[in-house]
This record gives sequence, structure tokens and C-alpha cells, in this order.
Amino acid sequence: MKQFLYAVRPLVFDALGVIVFAVLVALKVDFIIAAVAGAAVAAAIVLWEIVRGRSVPPLQWISLALVLLSTAATYLTNDPRFVMAKPSVVYLVVGAVMLKRGWMNRYVPPASLPLIEDRMTFFGYVWAGLMFLTAVLNLVVAVWFTGDWPAFIGFFPLASKIALFLLQFATIKATARRRLAAGADAAPPASARGSQA
Repeated sequence: MKQFLYAVRPLVFDALGVIVFAVLVALKVDFIIAAVAGAAVAAAIVLWEIVRGRSVPPLQWISLALVLLSTAATYLTNDPRFVMAKPSVVYLVVGAVMLKRGWMNRYVPPASLPLIEDRMTFFGYVWAGLMFLTAVLNLVVAVWFTGDWPAFIGFFPLASKIALFLLQFATIKATARRRLAAGADAAPPASARGSQA
């Protein structure tokens, strides 16, 4: 459970501003209020990290910048179609950032990284693919199925991220256990090591 919480915490904090926005939109809160609330949450998270003297990860800075730009655009245009298509830009930018090799390494304890780094790299690219898919689906729903957009944005992005996170967590945990067991089997027993000395 401790490993699960260690892994999920940065994921939740990176996306919390977007999650707040999506939930409020799904609850049919005014777009401007939802955008302002999401921006306030994203800004508070970055400020909290700075106050604690911790470095703010690039994805969190990007998330904050995009939420602030989106909030300003929503306020200036007051055009729901613009607001609905806007998350596609967010997902495209985040997906592009996720193409950087090793970006997921901060989601695992440093001591465990050598054991599963290849799997973390693989899932980093899978996450990028999910962001690109979400961007395309959001644009399709926003343009051609406008009435269904609040339900889509309130469900699919978060549900797909949770599903991928659970799949990744289970895969990484199983891989680590299998590799640890294989390493233990390959090592000579303690009595054999003592007799060789």
C-alpha cells in the first residue's frame, strides 16, 4: 500500500487542477467558474511545493501554465466551443512532454529504479499515447457530439488514467517481484558463499 501511495501521489497532484475543472464541468458549473477553480488549485499546488523548498516538476509547471491560459481564454471568449476544444491542446502538449525518456522515474522509489527502469520507460510512452488519444477523442466529441462533451470530459480522461495507472502499477509490481526472485535464485546460498571464502 505504501508503494501504491508513493506512486499515485505525484500523478494526482500533477492533474488535480484539470480534475477539479472536469468535475465541475460534469456538475454543470459555469465554465468560467470551473476554469478559475482549476487554475486556483493548480497554482496552490505549485506554491505549496515552492514553500516546502521542493523543485516543481516540468509537467506541473506546464499544467499550471495551460490551466492559466485556458482560464484567460475562457474569460475572454466566453465561447463554449473554444472551451470544449481547449483540452485537446492540453493533452497534445502533455503527451509531447511525456515522450521524454525517463520522465516516469520520479514515480518510483530511487532504490527500486534499477530493477524496473525499462518498464517505467515503456509505460512513459504508453502514457504519451493515451494523452494523444484523449486529445483526438476530445476534439471529435467537442465538434461533432457537443451535447455529450460534459459527460466525456467528466469521465473518460480520469477513468482512462486510473485504468492505465492500475495496469502499470500491477505490471511494475509483478515485474519487480519476478526479477527479485530471479536474482535471489541466481545468488549462491549464504553457506556456499561462506565456504568459498
